[in-house]
Amino acid sequence: MKFLELTFHEPAANLACDEALLERMEKSPSNDECLRIWEARNYFVVLGHSNQMMSDVDVMACNESNVPILRRISGGGTVLQGPGCLNYTLILKNDPRLIGNIRDTFQYVLERHCRLVEDLCGIAARVDGISDLTLGGLKISGNAQYRKARFVLVHGTFLLSFDLRLIEKYLPIPARQPAYRNGRSHLEFIANLNIDPASIRERLRRSWAASNIFHDVPYARIDELVRDRYGKTAWSEKF
Repeated sequence: MKFLELTFHEPAANLACDEALLERMEKSPSNDECLRIWEARNYFVVLGHSNQMMSDVDVMACNESNVPILRRISGGGTVLQGPGCLNYTLILKNDPRLIGNIRDTFQYVLERHCRLVEDLCGIAARVDGISDLTLGGLKISGNAQYRKARFVLVHGTFLLSFDLRLIEKYLPIPARQPAYRNGRSHLEFIANLNIDPASIRERLRRSWAASNIFHDVPYARIDELVRDRYGKTAWSEKF
């Protein structure tokens, strides 16, 4: 597996990068897979592909604080990005024996991440809902995916030292919730891992055997996707 640690200053470019990497791998004759790690320098909201902006985001609070509201290509819930939230992106070969459907893909990725968190924290982690990682019933990682014919994009977050109060400020309680949430507020439901970012970066690389550096970054396609999709208000406000 190839490894890429790359964060763009522009929020839209970070979202575009994931899609551009998936496209590049899908079109390549190679079966190489890729792990990307990034961490936003500024706060911004990211809607899941089909989420409703007006119900999922406190738009007024975001506008008052100049917090951009963007939309990603994958499903899942709305999240707040920013410093202290480590992101991973996996571009995986679509092997029907391992990750032939959405549920199997999440299990394949998140069971490995459970072991990673347990090794670092010394506490048993588990997969809750369809796509969350939890410690003691508290969510520390949310995840989503987008599928093509040959490759699957799986990406998600690890809350390390995030200002959790900002999630309550910018995101209302979602109407759709996993059963294990039991109606809890954001601050009752989520938690930081409070571990060194370098340690989880290294463990992710080791867990996925991502030893070779990915050099073929599709910068031109990233710019194009920002211009034509992720940077456009029409895309963010489509639902």
